[in-house]
Amino acid sequence: MSDLGSEEGSEAGEKAKGIGEYDGDRNSEGQRHGFGKALLPNGDTYEGGYDCGLRNGAGTYRFKNGALYTGNYLQNKKHGKGVFFYPDGSKYAGDWVDDQRQGFGEYLYANGDSYTGEWANNKRHGRGTYVYKQTGSKYVGCWVNGIQDGPAELIHQNYRFKGRFLNGKPLGRGKFIFDIGCEQHGEYIQPGQARDEEEEDEPLVPLEPIWRASEITKLTPWSPQYEDLLASREAAEAAAEEEKNSLSFIEEGGSQEPSSEILNPEGDAGGEGEERREEEVNEDQEDKGVFQFQGRTSSWLTWCVGLISYRIPGLGSNPAEIPADYSSALDLAKVH
Repeated sequence: MSDLGSEEGSEAGEKAKGIGEYDGDRNSEGQRHGFGKALLPNGDTYEGGYDCGLRNGAGTYRFKNGALYTGNYLQNKKHGKGVFFYPDGSKYAGDWVDDQRQGFGEYLYANGDSYTGEWANNKRHGRGTYVYKQTGSKYVGCWVNGIQDGPAELIHQNYRFKGRFLNGKPLGRGKFIFDIGCEQHGEYIQPGQARDEEEEDEPLVPLEPIWRASEITKLTPWSPQYEDLLASREAAEAAAEEEKNSLSFIEEGGSQEPSSEILNPEGDAGGEGEERREEEVNEDQEDKGVFQFQGRTSSWLTWCVGLISYRIPGLGSNPAEIPADYSSALDLAKVH
């Protein structure tokens, strides 16, 4: 929800024609100085500290539209700690700098949503947590000029997503973590968009990112750097596999060297036979071990996928359907 639609209005009443009514302390030059109460020409009222005619220190300003600010002032501007009650029922409590929400603060919106975190120039900026009242979902992560942007975690009732956001939408590598004890790795990709000749003059509407699943695993630690390392590891493994295939192809070709059996047919056949039998036994044991491990893993993954489908309505048993696109992943939490 936007926090720009319930602005506090202007505190320029004292600058309007006339200075209104004042009851309080003054300095030797007749300026408002010390503690006083003022009724401004526009109908607003102020009660608090003054310094050489300007609001300064602790004070309470009441707007005729129903808004109210109570907190610190510096040279007629909200500065320091303060609480602002807006006409629509929303409220901000936190830091102010030069009449702007800046620093750390909590904003309770009229619809029940809330944001707690860092601010800059009246906008959510830095790290913060936005809680969606209707669904109970919450976004914990980075903001840039009021928009979700950077590493973050989007937490729902039965699962959560960890990854990166760009311009309010997830993009790049990340993972879904389910409360049943497993997680799905993958990445959000931005689909391409073709433009027809008739639509050349019309602006393109950005398409929603699409989730591409890669694997389901047990719970693992995560950070943006971890995903980058995982991508590097996968690339290295792919390169090693390609090199291995190339070597196999060369060995199977005409350039391979004669085997030791051809060069030395009367060699230590008995020793080689024993070694060969021992290797076969070891390989057989390893195969059995791998088979058993894969069997357990397969059963575990089947159980996980089944529970995921059960816990999240509308999801199929195909892991790639968790979720199929951005809208199904963020269905429960609308980005404001």
